Amino acid sequence: MDHVDRILEQWKRERPDLDVAPMGLFGRLARLRIHVAREIEKTLLAHGLNSASFDVLATLRRSGPPHRLSPGDLIATTMVSSGTMTNRLDQLEKAALIERSHNPDDRRGVIIALTPKGLALVDEAMTAHVENEHRLLESLDAGERAALDSLLRKFLKDFE
Repeated sequence: MDHVDRILEQWKRERPDLDVAPMGLFGRLARLRIHVAREIEKTLLAHGLNSASFDVLATLRRSGPPHRLSPGDLIATTMVSSGTMTNRLDQLEKAALIERSHNPDDRRGVIIALTPKGLALVDEAMTAHVENEHRLLESLDAGERAALDSLLRKFLKDFE
């Protein structure tokens, strides 16, 4: 019996007229998200990053050479507001992990690019991040991971 089971038992006792089974699923997803996010942050912090800065650097990295995107493309991919993105970019630029340059296709715009330092750091952090994710999934065998992934994909499709 886990923490969520105890909560469900309390609700069943107090409100036997309600089917509270969905609360178990959502409660476990919420608790799992907190635990996983904490573990991911620890790994990123070991590289001087947080999830927000890693998100920007990883988005630039996976865009492929020359690892450049417009701020609009970054906003669309990371799904944050322009103000939030500007703040993230300012911090990354101060750390010399990205650089801003004029967009040759739009004289009014800018292009955000990884610096060599940013590329090296995101590659290092990405390796540690993936190793950490494998560690976090160790309690599930390959079939269980595939089944969970399939179920979550199906469930998420309803929202996206």
